Order: sequence, then structure tokens, then C-alpha cells
Amino acid sequence: MARPGHTWSRPSLEEDEEAEDPLDAMISRTGCAAQHRELQECMAARQDWRHCQAQVRAFGECMARRQRPEEP
Repeated sequence: MARPGHTWSRPSLEEDEEAEDPLDAMISRTGCAAQHRELQECMAARQDWRHCQAQVRAFGECMARRQRPEEP
């Protein structure tokens, strides 16, 4: 006999790892995923955002372009 309570179960670790991160999905939709990836790679290698200023600027400029309204 089934135990009373909810029927929700936690996804397995494998399923959880395969799910796309909502932040990554949002960045992909902006068209700035390549700049974000470069920034993440620099941060992983250098461990200090101050050494990644070129990547920070490139990502920021890309995001700013995407937020501006389209000009006719």
C-alpha cells in the first residue's frame, strides 16, 4: 500500500546535471553567450575578475547592445 503524503521525488543527480541552468538559458537568448563563456573561462583560470577586464567589458557591451531599443 502506498504511503500517505506527496508523490514528489527528487530528480537523480544525472537528471539534475543534464537540466539547463536558467541563467545560462537567459544569457543564450541574449546572443552574448560567447562573451559570457570567455569571461567564465578567464575567471576560472585567473581566479580574479580584475585580471579579466577585457572580457568583463566585452560581455557588458554585448548585454548593453541587447538592451537598447532597435533603431529604425
